[in-house]
Amino acid sequence: MATILKEKLDIASLESRVDELIRTIDSLQHENEALRNQQAVLAAERATLIEKTEQARSRVEAMIARLKAMETR
Repeated sequence: MATILKEKLDIASLESRVDELIRTIDSLQHENEALRNQQAVLAAERATLIEKTEQARSRVEAMIARLKAMETR
């Protein structure tokens, strides 16, 4: 009788641990999805910033060229 009770307790404990693992997996999947979305947003922001930096560099280089042209006159 004590063996049956112990087995039931062991099974209940195992079920509890499996349920906890399932909750942890679900939580990690949601977190992973959120991180992937955040990564996509940050990559898009980075691309925009790189483009703006290149545009600014191009404008500055053009201004420098104009200033040098004015110097040689």
